[in-house]
Amino acid sequence: MVRSIIRVQDVMQKELLTIDGMATSKEAAAVMRSHGASELLVHKRNDDDAWGIVSISDLIRKVVVPDRKAEDVYVYEIMTKPVITVPADMDIRYAIRLVHGTGLHRAPVESMGKIVGMITLSSLVLDHELL
Repeated sequence: MVRSIIRVQDVMQKELLTIDGMATSKEAAAVMRSHGASELLVHKRNDDDAWGIVSISDLIRKVVVPDRKAEDVYVYEIMTKPVITVPADMDIRYAIRLVHGTGLHRAPVESMGKIVGMITLSSLVLDHELL
């Protein structure tokens, strides 16, 4: 039996939640909370800049645990940048290997130089009956 190829673009989350790097971690947490999200894509400052990402884990490790005031910590201080992106037309089996192999849990999806979605390891594996 021939297995049909499932591409990243077929399973990615298309709604992108973004935030400016100059926002506070308190503002980032509020956006995540209101949308039930675990990460936000951080805007590029210009065309030559790289995308960033800030996650709940960043907020915990870099704000909560060291007991910093969330309103005094900016997103750009705690985000991961640059981010590894996954091509939209990649087979999800290879996307899983790429994302997992780099120690990540999520990655933005890129098509023709633009971020068009987001994937997470858990949604790739659990939602698509790969096991």
